[in-house]
Amino acid sequence: MKEIGNPLWVYITAANEDEAERLAELMVNRNVAACVNLLGAIRSVYRWEGRVERGTEFALVAKTTEHAFPRLERLVKEHHSYECPCIIALPITAGYLPYLDWVRGCVAPD
Repeated sequence: MKEIGNPLWVYITAANEDEAERLAELMVNRNVAACVNLLGAIRSVYRWEGRVERGTEFALVAKTTEHAFPRLERLVKEHHSYECPCIIALPITAGYLPYLDWVRGCVAPD
């Protein structure tokens, strides 16, 4: 059996609720995430092309593994409306072991 790596928590923002739901479904259906939480609308203030912008986005949290992250990142970039989407992976350093094993079991190794 191939090594799938440690679990990751991946924070992603989307332009709207429809895009967030579509991305979540794609990640789970393509086995690059075990679960994706749609956190809902958030207000963002950010710098883009030299200007400070404000807007509403939708936040997602995907649970995946280190080895699946490149495929998750590629999938999100291919289907995201932003030129430079927020896709940030954070290591999960501790957690309920049966849940973390479930995440590992749901994500395809490659």
